[in-house]
Amino acid sequence: MSHLLFILILGILTFNYLFGLMLDYLDSTRWSNQLPQALVGIYDIEKYRKAQDYEKTNTRFSLWTGALSFLSMLLMLLLGGFAWLDEFVRGYSQQPIWMALLFFAILGLASDLLAMPFSIYHTFVIEQKFGMNTTTPRTYILDKIKSWLLAGVLGGGILAFVVWIYGATGSWFWIIAWGSLTGFSLFMSLFYSNLIVPLFNKQKPLEAGELRDAIQAFASLTGFKLKNVFVIDGSKRSLKANAYFTGFGPKKRIVLYDTLISKLSTQEIVAVLAHEIGHYKKKHIIYGMLTSILSSGFILYILSLCIGMPDISAALGATLPSFHIGIIAFSMLYSPISMIVGIAGSYVSRRNEYAADRFAAQHHQGEALKSGLIKLSVLNLSNLQPHPFTVLVSYSHPTLLQRIEALETDRS
Repeated sequence: MSHLLFILILGILTFNYLFGLMLDYLDSTRWSNQLPQALVGIYDIEKYRKAQDYEKTNTRFSLWTGALSFLSMLLMLLLGGFAWLDEFVRGYSQQPIWMALLFFAILGLASDLLAMPFSIYHTFVIEQKFGMNTTTPRTYILDKIKSWLLAGVLGGGILAFVVWIYGATGSWFWIIAWGSLTGFSLFMSLFYSNLIVPLFNKQKPLEAGELRDAIQAFASLTGFKLKNVFVIDGSKRSLKANAYFTGFGPKKRIVLYDTLISKLSTQEIVAVLAHEIGHYKKKHIIYGMLTSILSSGFILYILSLCIGMPDISAALGATLPSFHIGIIAFSMLYSPISMIVGIAGSYVSRRNEYAADRFAAQHHQGEALKSGLIKLSVLNLSNLQPHPFTVLVSYSHPTLLQRIEALETDRS
C-alpha cells in the first residue's frame, strides 16, 4: 500500500508541475504588442508593451524556479530525503512535539535559503529593471529575519498545540484543533493590523483634508460606519499600489497604500473604496470567513482519518509513523482536492468582485472606478490578456478588460 501511495505522490507532483507549465504556455499564446481594441485611446501603448515585457520576463523566470523546485522535491522523494530528516530529528528527541518543531524548522529554513537567491534576483534585478522595486538590502534582510521569527513564534506555537492535541485526543483531535484554529483566525482578523502589520510597515491615520472628507461623505451616504482609515508606507518596498479592507465590527478599517494616494485622484480613490465597501455591504467578508472555517474543518477531518495510518508515513520512506511525516505526505495527496476547491473559490471570488464593482457603479462611482482600475493596472504592470483557462483556474479577480466590459454593460 505504501508503495502505491508513493507512486501516487510522484504522479500528483508531476501532474501539478506539468499543469503549471501548460498554464504558462497558454498565457504565452496571448502575448501581443497590439493594444486590445477596448483600451484604444484610454491606455498608453508603450505602457501596455512594458506590461507585456514584464509578464514575459516573469514567466521565463518562473520556468527556471518552477523546474528547480520540481527537481528538488523529486530528489527529496526519490532519495528518501524526508525519511532521512525524520531519522535525524529522532536522534535528538523522541518527543513528538519537539520532533515536529525541529523537522519543520530545518525543512522550512532549508527551503527558504534555497529560494533566497531567486527571490533576491527577482526583487533587485527584475523588479528593478521595470522600475518597480524600492526595497533596500537592509529592508530585505530585516524582512527575512522578522519573517523567520514570526514563523517560529506563531507557526511553531500553532504546530506544537496541534501536535499536543493529537497526542492527547487521537482521531478526535480535529474538532478541538478546528475550534481553536477558528478562534485564532477570528482573533487575527480583528487584530492583524494592530499586531502584525506594524512589524513590517508604518501605518498612520489618514490626515484631515479633501480625501478624508470625500471618503467620510461616501461612507455616510451608503450607511457604512467608518472611523478607521489608515495609510501604509507601501512605497517602502514597491511602487505597486493597492488598498484593502480588514477586520469587522468596531475593528474594521480601510488601509490605503501611499502609492495609491500619490497616483490616483480623490474621486478615483473614493471609487476604489466604494468597491471595498461593496464587499462589506454584500457580506462577502462574512461569507468568505465562513467558507474558510468550513474548509479548514473539512481538511482537518480528512487529516484525522489519514494521519495515523502507518502507510502514509511509510510512503515517504519513514520506518516509524509520525505526525510531521504524515503532514508532508497528506499535503501532497490532498493537493488535487485543494486545486479543485481553489478553482471553485476563485470563481466565487471573481463573482464577488463583479458585485462589488456594481455596488460602486450604482452609487455613481462607475466612471471613476474604471479610470482608477486602468491606472492601477498600469502601476502594477498587470497582465491584460491572460488565457481564459488560466483565469478560470487561478485568477481571484476578473481581468481589467472583463471588469471594464461589465461596468460598461451595467451602465447601458
